[in-house]
Amino acid sequence: MQCFKVTYLKTYCLRNINPLFDCFLSEMWYWVFLWALFSSLFVHGAVGVLMFVMLQRHRQGRLISVIVVSIGFLGSITGAMITSAAVAGIYRVAGKNMAPLEALVFGVGQTVLTLIISFSRILATL
Repeated sequence: MQCFKVTYLKTYCLRNINPLFDCFLSEMWYWVFLWALFSSLFVHGAVGVLMFVMLQRHRQGRLISVIVVSIGFLGSITGAMITSAAVAGIYRVAGKNMAPLEALVFGVGQTVLTLIISFSRILATL
């Protein structure tokens, strides 16, 4: 019990001095995933509004646009969860700490790469 208190106190003190000192795997995953979530939400929200406006007079277009945006958002978030965990795991195994700007780059980068792959014909050639 004494060892746990000393270790916790040492970690708590070091993290307050330098917040990037001890970044746990779950914290790295959380921040990368959070940036990917919000950037994907922004992109899918903009596309959803565009689809809804363009298909507002179509009888089934409004329903189809909601379904397509929902499925696309859920698919991209599922991929973001997996890739965020992979990035955080690689950082943790390498013993590196992740700065908040790095989490931003990785999270938004996942969304940008998803857009590039979605609009390209790469998947059609596989």
